Formats: sequence, structure tokens, C-alpha cells
Amino acid sequence: MKAVIVSYRRGRHTQKLRQAIVKIEGIKNREEAKKLIGKEVEISFSKASIKGKITRAHGNNGKVVVLFERGMPGQAIGKEIKING
Repeated sequence: MKAVIVSYRRGRHTQKLRQAIVKIEGIKNREEAKKLIGKEVEISFSKASIKGKITRAHGNNGKVVVLFERGMPGQAIGKEIKING
């Protein structure tokens, strides 16, 4: 499955660099997004990759929150990631 990082998970004054909001292609509502909880994701850069896990749904339009092993750089926003099995 293809997915795109939309934003960091954030509040009014803070942002959480290890957590990202991700829009998944073909997922339209919260119920479909909940079925993906626990799946592994990976974002790859030229030299390294960062792995993460889908932890929960975000909103009612099919977005999910992904918790990564370490903080993501700002260049990751808008980048495609792949969802493993």
C-alpha cells in the first residue's frame, strides 16, 4: 500500500517528531483505518530508513498516526512510505 506523510502529530505549541499523521491511499473512513493498526511502515532515505508502527486512527477521513523508532526530519513531510503486510 502507498501512503503519504501529511504532518507531524502536534498541538498548539508543540510537535511530536516521532509521531506522524499519514494518509493512506484507498482508505476513506475511520473504520477502514482501524483495521491497519499494528502494521509496520518504513520510510527510506538515500542512506538510511526509519521504521514505525501504525498506532491509531486520526479523524474520520481515514488518516492514521504512526509512531516511528526515532524522530523524522522535516524533509519527510510529503514523502511516500510503504506499509508492510
